[in-house]
Amino acid sequence: MKNQQDADVIISGGGPVGMGLAIELGQRGIDVLVIEKHPSPQRVPKGQNLTQRTMEHFRAWGAESELRAARTVPAGFGIGGLTSYGTLLGDYHYDWMKRELVHAYYGADNERLPQYATEDVLRARAASLDSVTLLTRREVRDVREDAEGVSVTVHDRTDGTEATFRAAYAVGADGSRSVVRESAGLTQTVFDHDRLMVLLVFQSDTLHRALLDKHPGKSFFNVLHPDLQGYWLFFGRVDLEGEFFFHAPVPDGEDPETFDFQGYVERAVGQSIDMHIRHRGFWDCRVAIADSYGSGRTFIAGDAAHNHPPYGGYGINTGFEDARNLGWKLTARLQGWGGPELLSSYDAERRPVFWSTAKDFIEKSIETDREFLASHDPATDPAAFEAVWSARARGAVNEVGDFQPNYRGSRIVAGPRDGTASAKGAHSFTARPGYHLAPRALPEGGTTHDRLGSGFSLIALGQASAAARFAEDAARLHIPLTVIESAAPGKEDETADYGASLILVRPDQFVAWAGDRLPDDLDTAGILKLAAGA
Repeated sequence: MKNQQDADVIISGGGPVGMGLAIELGQRGIDVLVIEKHPSPQRVPKGQNLTQRTMEHFRAWGAESELRAARTVPAGFGIGGLTSYGTLLGDYHYDWMKRELVHAYYGADNERLPQYATEDVLRARAASLDSVTLLTRREVRDVREDAEGVSVTVHDRTDGTEATFRAAYAVGADGSRSVVRESAGLTQTVFDHDRLMVLLVFQSDTLHRALLDKHPGKSFFNVLHPDLQGYWLFFGRVDLEGEFFFHAPVPDGEDPETFDFQGYVERAVGQSIDMHIRHRGFWDCRVAIADSYGSGRTFIAGDAAHNHPPYGGYGINTGFEDARNLGWKLTARLQGWGGPELLSSYDAERRPVFWSTAKDFIEKSIETDREFLASHDPATDPAAFEAVWSARARGAVNEVGDFQPNYRGSRIVAGPRDGTASAKGAHSFTARPGYHLAPRALPEGGTTHDRLGSGFSLIALGQASAAARFAEDAARLHIPLTVIESAAPGKEDETADYGASLILVRPDQFVAWAGDRLPDDLDTAGILKLAAGA
């Protein structure tokens, strides 16, 4: 059927997740066709906060330096966050989302820039790959699958014509109203917060100067106000030339067409400001998750699979992790070295992580803030308020530190079946099956991350014979494996932190297995086959 296909994989949606997946596949030699309705990224500055983990993806995609060069706030200006009480310029505030606290556990620094700038970089990188084709001004209208592949109906927005393209697999990265999800019959579970939210993009020199004076080096701001019952008044810098975005609930009973949004923003700031609004959009505050991330030959990722209020920067980063997880698994199946369990593990690993993200972080933060605002008021009991506020400031490190998506208990992880995938977990240098591998310095120079391959990687510390057995079995099974041999670590060597001398790392940098000797029930071939879904 190969000569009858237009691509190996067709992706609906050329936003950040769709283009990230296209690059992940294209770099591995998979022919990809991306269908996107917009000729260029929409210039709305959403999805700004990129985690260290996301920057590991950009490093793997060969676009890290280009992304950092595209940032709209100069490199010397801080990209951290701040929480304030009452108003943006009020007396009570503390640092928030301190991502630098988990820096050591990742192979790249975090970054911040508007989503459209991120998309520009992704499109440029995809354009450099002969295996990736991007068709714009088109949108997917239907997906039908059969035993041999998928047929994707595409509408041309320019001339109104329709065409059908064939591929082995289809992926919907086409947003919260995903046509691909609907075509595949994938239902959603929705938790509606019954709030209409507004997103404003505006210019204000007054606010720019006020923030430079009051909160220098900060780029995003979360304002807690008792009237909003835990929902945020959220400001973000776009650049250092006075452009900001603001999102918040539209007050109950107000007509969004006639409401005084400038007055609303000024009350949130705490003073009058000059303000030129250049974009105004609305969205419903809700959490939605597909009841399955795939069916047969059709899969969904990003907002098509899950969407939620843009609190904490989880959305775009979660979507990128979908792309890394699904990309290597589709490759493995297309190239013949992935087993029948592999593609179903995408849903089993990624969907529980989003459930946990939504419940343990996003909705929990709303509930926690609601309880705090209802119980403490600096005007009536300043001492009690300040004590709790100080405790919140000390505890602000926990949200970043506790967010460690993991695939514990996954069917393709050779580890304990004692849990399920989750977004909660303590960061650690220990190599734990189902968890992201932290980088550690090698005695001969560089880090373990520097030497990871594009397929599976085996870190072998003073284990030459075991490394040879893994390499032989991987070659026999046609499983791509990079062997990273180093000396057995001494007490001062960072690799001792792994707590294991043999570590099998998946293509997405998660640990598939770790130990000092083979388990009683698996040999090297068995470990490799299990990790590859066979």
